[in-house]
Amino acid sequence: MSDLAARTRSGPGRLLIAVYAIFALSATARSGVQLTTHFGRAPLPYLLSAFAAVVYIVATVCLARGNRTSRRIATVSIVVELVGVLAVGTWSLVDPAAFPDATVWSDYGQGYGYIPAVLPLLGLWWLRTTAR
Repeated sequence: MSDLAARTRSGPGRLLIAVYAIFALSATARSGVQLTTHFGRAPLPYLLSAFAAVVYIVATVCLARGNRTSRRIATVSIVVELVGVLAVGTWSLVDPAAFPDATVWSDYGQGYGYIPAVLPLLGLWWLRTTAR
């Protein structure tokens, strides 16, 4: 195991990876239910929720691996996550009719205690901190 990977997965990094894993599972489950039971009601928000699930899965795996390439992919996925939560969160407030049901990123992750809005900031901070 490289020193870089050990730093990414140590201490608070373990908690961060665990939170990302929980969000990967919950976003996958929620989007799966929404896509299979209510797809016709709001297909784009539900597909965006499924996209969020994929982003969380990629971030989880890459943070857990922790090598140089994985860290780069994790950084890109976490930036995509941040842009996604800000864009979808804003869109859901501006046009609430487009989001009849809550999704992972709608209302900046209100249904998840706003953790989706804070998690990418913590992820980017952790990657930067452990890069030294």
